[in-house]
Amino acid sequence: MDWHAWHDRYASPNSPLRQRLVVVQDRIRDALAGAPPGLLTAVSLCAGQGHDLIGVLADHPRRDDVRARLVELDERNVAAARAAAEAAGLAGVEVVAGDASLTDRYVGLVPADLVLICGILGNVTDADAERLLDHCTRLCRTGGTVVWTRNRRLGLVDLVPQVCAWLEERGFERVWVSDPGLDFGVGAHRYGGEPRPLAPGVRMFDFVGYDALRGGR
Repeated sequence: MDWHAWHDRYASPNSPLRQRLVVVQDRIRDALAGAPPGLLTAVSLCAGQGHDLIGVLADHPRRDDVRARLVELDERNVAAARAAAEAAGLAGVEVVAGDASLTDRYVGLVPADLVLICGILGNVTDADAERLLDHCTRLCRTGGTVVWTRNRRLGLVDLVPQVCAWLEERGFERVWVSDPGLDFGVGAHRYGGEPRPLAPGVRMFDFVGYDALRGGR
């Protein structure tokens, strides 16, 4: 899969990917609006070109309050995200080239007020999806928000209800979940528990790719 070319679909206003982006951005705006005053931290796993967070912060009234770290493996996407952050004047946004599955990438910035796990849950096994969601209790501060996505189509089992259940079993409160009639699932959950320690050197998931997962079903 060419994950750089994959982002081209964001340019089409009628594409499901573009429509999902709008919904994700709305959840980010809501999370920022409900966050306490002062400095905020955010992390984005498998951030791609950063359209979701950078697109919101570019003109958001709290843009200067946010210190964010976007982690992405594809160097071309990293370059695009860095260029977008620079063009928007977002000095607090750091784009890191590397494996987003490793806990080491987030040391110093978690537990965070906002955790984005968009575009991951449909590209990992169900067991790894639960493992990543368990790690959100280490990535997210008390009262912080996790915004997540999971495709409802592409030959994959609709895991959205189970994602909600896994999060809620771990102390997250459901804030918002998209209509099940849509091709994509988007959710926002607020953490009500105490953050657990983030152990270094831990792999939170193995990114398989939805094409490989679909081929195995």
